[in-house]
Parts: sequence; C-alpha cells; structure tokens
Amino acid sequence: MIERSSLQALVAGAALAFGLSAQAVEFTVGYQTVPTPSQVPQADGAYEKATNATIHWRKFDAGAEVINAVASGDVQIAYLGSSPLAAAASRKLPIETFLIAAELGTSEELVVRNGSGIAKPQDLIGKKIAVPFVSTGHYSLLAALKHWKIDPKKVEIVNLTPPNIIAAWARGDIDGTYVWDPALGKAKETGKVLITSGELAKLGAPTFDAWLVRKDFAEKNPGIVASFAKVTLDSFSAYNKDPKAWVADTANIDKIAKITGAKAEEIPGVLAGSGYLSPAEQIKTLGEPTARALANTSAFLKEQGRIDAPLPSYAPYTNASYVKAAGSL
Repeated sequence: MIERSSLQALVAGAALAFGLSAQAVEFTVGYQTVPTPSQVPQADGAYEKATNATIHWRKFDAGAEVINAVASGDVQIAYLGSSPLAAAASRKLPIETFLIAAELGTSEELVVRNGSGIAKPQDLIGKKIAVPFVSTGHYSLLAALKHWKIDPKKVEIVNLTPPNIIAAWARGDIDGTYVWDPALGKAKETGKVLITSGELAKLGAPTFDAWLVRKDFAEKNPGIVASFAKVTLDSFSAYNKDPKAWVADTANIDKIAKITGAKAEEIPGVLAGSGYLSPAEQIKTLGEPTARALANTSAFLKEQGRIDAPLPSYAPYTNASYVKAAGSL
C-alpha cells in the first residue's frame, strides 16, 4: 500500500507521465441515478480529459449491484451509499473511500401511496414497502421503523430495484417505498412523504453517498484518482458558489436529466436536499468521522442480520490523501 506521505509526489510524477506514456489507461466507473453536480463534467467528458484515460461509465440501479461489480474487479471506481459501502468494507473488499459524494437530506425519502391507508407511521404495519436491499434507503427504512418502535417483521419489506419500484408503484402492487430519483419523483406524483433521510440524520441515523476506489487500481494510478477527485470537487465548488444561478443554467439540468432519468423540474430540489463538501470539509470528514459512521452503520446492519459481523476498525477503508493531492493539481 502507498505511504500517504508520499502520495503527492507520486501524483506529480503520474501527472507528468500522462503526457509521456504511450500506453493509455482504461478503467470502468460505476455510477447511479441520484442527481449530483458531478454529472455535468461526466456529460462533458471532463473526467476523461483530466485523467487522460478511457473511461467506461456503467450505470447501476442499487448499491448491492455495485458491490458485486467492484468485488469481481469489473469496476475500479464506484459511487454508492454509506450502507452498501459499510457492507462492502465488512466483507473486507480491497476498497477505500476517497471522496464523500453527498450528505443525504431530501434526496432519499419514504413515500407512501395515496389510497394505501397509511396516514401515520403505525399504519405501515401489514403494508408492502419496497426498497433496494442493502442500500441507504434500506438502512434508512429500518432506522425509521426502529425510531417509531415498529417491528420490521410486521411490515412486508420487499427487495426491488428502482426501475422495478416504478413499475410496481404504477401497478399499485406496493404501498410505499424508500428510494431516490428518478423512482422517488415518480412515487411522489401520487404519494406523500412520511420521513426524509435528512430528518433521520437529525435522529441519529445519517446517510451519505461516497466514491470508492479499488486499492489495487489506486496504488497503480494515484494521479488518476486524485484527478478524478479534483473534477468532482470542482463541480461541487461551482454548484455551492451560487446554487440558484447553477440550476438556472438549463444546460446543467439537461445533462443531469439525461444521465439520471430524473425529471428536469425536480432536479434543483434534489440537489438542494443534499450537501456537497468542500475540499477542507472532505479532509475533515474522511478519516475518523467516516470510519465511525461506517462502524455505526455496520453495527446496525449486523443487528438487522444483513452482515455477519462488523470489523474492529473501518479506518483502512477511508483515505483523504487523494483529496489533499487534488489540491496541487
């Protein structure tokens, strides 16, 4: 494993080598359909330009699918939520979190269908609620039920991917769902929000999305990982500088809508419902705070029978060095 103190020097050397190497690097990035500012440079080809690499972008509907692709080595860099990230780390996959993609607020919500007879939390008993298993939505749903003192076994929780949730919702097969866009937007057309991930965060069950990288890829290509982080951080900075002006630019919204399938008119609200950390905040959060969050999430997953056992420490699965190195690019 690379010594973190020497990472910046390696990044500088790797950046120089980009212009000298005749051998192009190819890698696969797994992304999901949650709207985020970084999808604008994704659409513009900015990641390819910054890394001087060929990137194969592969869309996934849920974190469990991402875990399997990363574990097999098919995907080198991936976007996924804190719950599947904790599950992946608990399996001791060779990964590390190098960037917090978003702190979740209203970008994930529990929505119940109009006419389902659910007016309050206790009405969830006996109802069918769909969620992608081992996702942040799944974690949040279980955390909400725990907060409301509802036995999960008294709720019919079914495992569906977001596209299947949309279809099941349209047929009236499910009474509710805890999900993200574009499925979230579809559900809200004929449903109401019972609780948001932002509200659950205040109750002690925060969730976030993150970018991870396989350690073997990062060790060989530290400059690529740092450059990937820089493009992402620059997109956050552009958004945070003036969110209203940023979303008023229809080109930004159109690019996100094309990549995610989310409705253009709903994207500004989704973006406003998440937090995008600055480089200084990333460095502060990556490390002990992220390791602690993964440990707490893993303890909950163990309690729910979703993992065999939490690890003694999740410190090896988070690394702020690439964000630090990005500052010198």
